[in-house]
Amino acid sequence: MRNRHRTYQGRPLPRPQDEVVDQGLGFDLGTLLSRRRVLGLFGLGAAGLALSACTPSATGTAPASTSAAAASLAEIPEETAGPFPGDGSNGPDVLAQSGIVRGDIRSSFGSASATATGVPLTLELSIVDLGNGGRPFQGAAVYVWQCDALGRYSMYSDGVREENYLRGVQIADAEGRVRFQSIYPACYPGRWPHIHFEVYPDRNSITEVANVLVTSQVALPKDASEAVYAQPGYEQSGPTFRQVSLERDSVFRDDGGVSQLAKVTGAVGTGYTAVLRVGVDS
Repeated sequence: MRNRHRTYQGRPLPRPQDEVVDQGLGFDLGTLLSRRRVLGLFGLGAAGLALSACTPSATGTAPASTSAAAASLAEIPEETAGPFPGDGSNGPDVLAQSGIVRGDIRSSFGSASATATGVPLTLELSIVDLGNGGRPFQGAAVYVWQCDALGRYSMYSDGVREENYLRGVQIADAEGRVRFQSIYPACYPGRWPHIHFEVYPDRNSITEVANVLVTSQVALPKDASEAVYAQPGYEQSGPTFRQVSLERDSVFRDDGGVSQLAKVTGAVGTGYTAVLRVGVDS
């Protein structure tokens, strides 16, 4: 398990195993802005930023609007993959199977046949490359996995060990976006409702877990979760959800899930859409 308790100036280190100088662009920017020691940042530096915002890029560098977005978007926290990743790191490896690159992850594929049922959920992640001027990370491969409405993980849990539903990979488009058709996950004991994901540099790199750029999790909001867990099929989740919180969750408690809490729209009858921007330092 990773040491996720190292801090610097009261801020959790996204890469606790590395030195402070190796924490990534997102962390460096936050440190720079929090110090406020360089007067030029608010004097000549501010003027320079204003000028760049008004001047079209002619050198191939990121536009000012993109740079501003990068500055305001922190690197997504590195989190545990948990015990059910299915990426080959602890046994089962769905990423080596033909058919894993798909948008609709509700059904199993290959020799498996089961389909996960539940309230529809579309997950949309926008991957931003903080190590490349805040540009959309076109071509990045994003692997997501989650539990079903009963809290089971395919490939691991009793009754669904031979299935591989609710797992899939998408390749980021020109805007850095990936989109998955799924279901709203259950809330099981000890954890806030969440979806796991890994970001890889490209499609060809997903067969080796050592190529992962970041492993993290998406948190789902309270209001949508309460509505879903009042529906048939989620009976186990309602009582469990009332006993958990973002502030006490073993993963999201460092910052209350601020940078991992998806914006969710929709309704139980029509389905939900969860959207999150993900800062990655390539």
